[in-house]
Amino acid sequence: MARTAITAAGLLVAVVVLYLLLWPVPFEPVAWHAPEDRGLVDPFGPDDRLAKARAIDLGPHAGPEDAAAGPDGSLYVTTDDGFVLRIDRHQRVTEFAHIGGRGLGIEAAPDGSLLVANAMLGLQRVGPDGAVVALLDEVDGRPLVYANDLAIARDGTVFLTESSTKFGPGPHRSTYETAVLDLIEHGGHGRVIEFSPATGQASVLIDGLNYANGIAISDDRTYLLVADTGAYRVLRYWLAGPHAGDTEVVIDNLPGFPDNIKNGLNGRFWIGLSGPRNRALDRLSGHPFLRKVVQRLPAILRPKAVPSSHVFAITGDGQVLMDLQDPAARYPALTGVLETPDTLYLTTLFGHALPYLPKADLL
Repeated sequence: MARTAITAAGLLVAVVVLYLLLWPVPFEPVAWHAPEDRGLVDPFGPDDRLAKARAIDLGPHAGPEDAAAGPDGSLYVTTDDGFVLRIDRHQRVTEFAHIGGRGLGIEAAPDGSLLVANAMLGLQRVGPDGAVVALLDEVDGRPLVYANDLAIARDGTVFLTESSTKFGPGPHRSTYETAVLDLIEHGGHGRVIEFSPATGQASVLIDGLNYANGIAISDDRTYLLVADTGAYRVLRYWLAGPHAGDTEVVIDNLPGFPDNIKNGLNGRFWIGLSGPRNRALDRLSGHPFLRKVVQRLPAILRPKAVPSSHVFAITGDGQVLMDLQDPAARYPALTGVLETPDTLYLTTLFGHALPYLPKADLL
């Protein structure tokens, strides 16, 4: 009996080992070198001003991942159940449009419509009456896999990030789970697309990014800022001037994953850190095989994102102007900020509320 039990235990151990070593996983991790995680040091030192944030109840809707100010003075937010919500000046929330899929980035276009980067359906236009029209769902004959964020030039040209050309959320996988796969693989599947709604022409400006995420265009329309999330950095792509077509790093080795980039007032850009860096994953950056082993572990044993609430503002040259945090992370996974003259609206991946912080509370 004892020998039988030992044999069974040995077989079980062998099966577990073989599973951890050989079971197929849906990605091929690439070796890279993660920069040293310095933690929350200057200019990202400890701060608690987001602890004063309040919230607008969104009812049954959750995950207001991005927000835009409409021409009517209302706010428009995307949610994880495929809606665009309208929030009027009195904070009344109504369902403005059902776009399907999972809307992420949203911006007001020069013609008064709203454009949405839908992770599952591509680039969409939402008219003033709430009517939804598909604008772009493929590039060079290949379907968009994971549209994420957008910026719009004055002439209507759209700059769209596609987080990954390999991993898409699809009908059964959330955008968060998809992001984790792309970030763990670190295969450089992200890109930036330039699209003209007037002509229907689209072309790739930048590729090889590790989870291309937030994007914004400078007030003078000379450059783009792009979040290269998996590399913990923000890039600048020159649209005009002597460096047109060049890409450079404006801020790197961030203490978390940069998400949306949103134009603020006075030429500044707001960026959300949707989560802090994970030191275990950083240590595995140069060990692709071990990253496969980790993915084979039960979900409960894999490294977990630590809840945090963190946003910051920079200049176009990467100088940090303001850093805001809530150590208690009452509203975690903040993706970015929509700034108005008197309020900072905080977008987030999760929760049934849109947090906001009156600027008077920063004084």
